[in-house]
Amino acid sequence: MRAVVQRVSSARVEVAGQSAGAIGPGMVVLLGVGQDDEAGDAQWLADKIAGLRIFPDEQDKLNLSVAEVGGQLLVVSQFTLWGDCRKGRRPGFGRAARPETAEGLYQEFVQRLRGQGLTVATGVFGAMMELHLVNQGPVTLLVDSQKNF
Repeated sequence: MRAVVQRVSSARVEVAGQSAGAIGPGMVVLLGVGQDDEAGDAQWLADKIAGLRIFPDEQDKLNLSVAEVGGQLLVVSQFTLWGDCRKGRRPGFGRAARPETAEGLYQEFVQRLRGQGLTVATGVFGAMMELHLVNQGPVTLLVDSQKNF
């Protein structure tokens, strides 16, 4: 699983002009599921993201996690994170998981975060979405469960 994690002051996702999910301060997680991913990847990635210390403490050092600052998460499915741009000009998506597999692992990831007591809003899996966010810092990280060595 691949994720782009952004620290935000607020974010919302819309589907067909209607709000599907919104948060205040916290993180936006764009989540891509690969064809080789399984439940262990969802667990590892949820634990990693929940524990990321990307929020400032009283000395303005990045020492606090989303839970420690009372932040929220907005998780949006993003199969294009598996786009392969090495050949030609049109990305290939052959390494992205099939939708029926990806949706289950996406839901597993969200449930793992919620199981840690975190407030998690989501987009709509497979829908055309518009994401509005205010990146704070900016702080943006790439996290990949296949590179957890």
